[in-house]
Amino acid sequence: MAALWWYPARRSGLIALTCRRGLAAIHYDYDLLVIGGGSGGLACAKEAAKFGKRVAVYDYVEPSPQGTKWGIGGTCVNVGCIPKKLMHQAALLGGALKDAPHFGWHISNSFHHDWSKMAQSVQNYVKSLNWGHRIQLHEKNVKYFNLKASLVDEHTVRGVTDTGKEIPGALEYGITSDDLFWLKQSPGKTIYVSLECAGFLTGIGLETTTMVRSIPLRGFDEQMANLVTDYMESHGTRFLKKCVPLRVTKLENGKLQVTWENMDSGKEELDTFDTVMWAIGRAPETKSLNLEKVGVIVDPETGKIIVDNAETTSVSNIFAIGDIAEGRPELTPTAIAAGKLLARRLFSNSTELMDYDSVPTTVFTPLEYGCVGLSTAKAQEIHGDDDIEVFHAYYKPLEFAVSQRDSSQCYIKMICLRGLHQRIVGLHFIGPNAGEVIQGFALGIKCGATYPQLMSTVGIHPTCAEEVTKLHITQRSGLDPTVTGC
Repeated sequence: MAALWWYPARRSGLIALTCRRGLAAIHYDYDLLVIGGGSGGLACAKEAAKFGKRVAVYDYVEPSPQGTKWGIGGTCVNVGCIPKKLMHQAALLGGALKDAPHFGWHISNSFHHDWSKMAQSVQNYVKSLNWGHRIQLHEKNVKYFNLKASLVDEHTVRGVTDTGKEIPGALEYGITSDDLFWLKQSPGKTIYVSLECAGFLTGIGLETTTMVRSIPLRGFDEQMANLVTDYMESHGTRFLKKCVPLRVTKLENGKLQVTWENMDSGKEELDTFDTVMWAIGRAPETKSLNLEKVGVIVDPETGKIIVDNAETTSVSNIFAIGDIAEGRPELTPTAIAAGKLLARRLFSNSTELMDYDSVPTTVFTPLEYGCVGLSTAKAQEIHGDDDIEVFHAYYKPLEFAVSQRDSSQCYIKMICLRGLHQRIVGLHFIGPNAGEVIQGFALGIKCGATYPQLMSTVGIHPTCAEEVTKLHITQRSGLDPTVTGC
């Protein structure tokens, strides 16, 4: 069977290797060849190996401009979900220490955070995951190549060497989250970080500034995103709104001077920082793959690979899933699920396709934001404003009560259709443990849950999730949605 190609995430590397033996295009080394050792790629490879197939994984990490590298496992394991959630937890523990005296604990006022200790613990855990992935591939007889791959033709892969508007000083003096999670020492006073990173940096006591060009959390519900930033701002994160960076200059004292333009005033402003971290997102690394030579079509604007609902590219034996595929959620669980389903369709006579509708997710900001389904704007676009009903509530978590924590941004919004059955098409939750809350409700929404069914569901008291089962005030009514009691 011809070797199949699959690419899930941003990767690059060096050196050369061909997977075709000899000139006869009959025998191939592998039944499945995976380019990109992210969560989805590894899931696809291991699933295919279960069916006795010959599988290989190519994965290589190009060092960041600051020289940061990491092991197999992709963005999520090394510089994404895992270290981010662990550092978020570190910040939450700091908040708990501040609450503790209200609950009778005698805490010394001298406690402080040790970045080096946290970083070492997080990095050790990530390295254990890297090693675990290597072991799992070995146990399943999946060949692992720590090499950068490029296509020669639709059945042959080899390694090759890879050779926007640039802000002066950006590469020399700035870092990205790729570097942040692997720093040995505290970044100190930091600017231009993403919301999640800004949240945990502020939470562990660092002076943190986030520069926002237009709107925060693009792609999420705008009302919820504003509540998230309002909470962060009221708890110490500085926001520079409608600002764009112009240049970074290193001063004689070693500090970094950042100059930006305030788009409202048109004036230049500046400040000094210890660390400049660029929240630039992740771009698909497709240019070095030689896709055009083999006929794989790429979206010219996004650089992502065009696929159909079976993850097939424009070349029938080449597939793309995960972040690299156009129109797919950039989420680890969707890549894993899509990878497994692809392997089953290829090698186990399955016909099941990945369902990308109503995929839940959570933003791990200090006050977490979880959601599933449509935003208000998207629901209005699809169904029309007159055909949707939005139930909502502001609530106070019991955990916040004794310590008198601010809960003014703890908010729930549920979007329903206004028809006979009032099917739920979106649920948005801001509060503690948002991911844990949304996960369970996601099943109901995936199964077509309706507002009457939710209202007949008994909540678990006293929990934040219980408040979802009590929603009864609509935005349309104009009534005060603040929860005042049981």
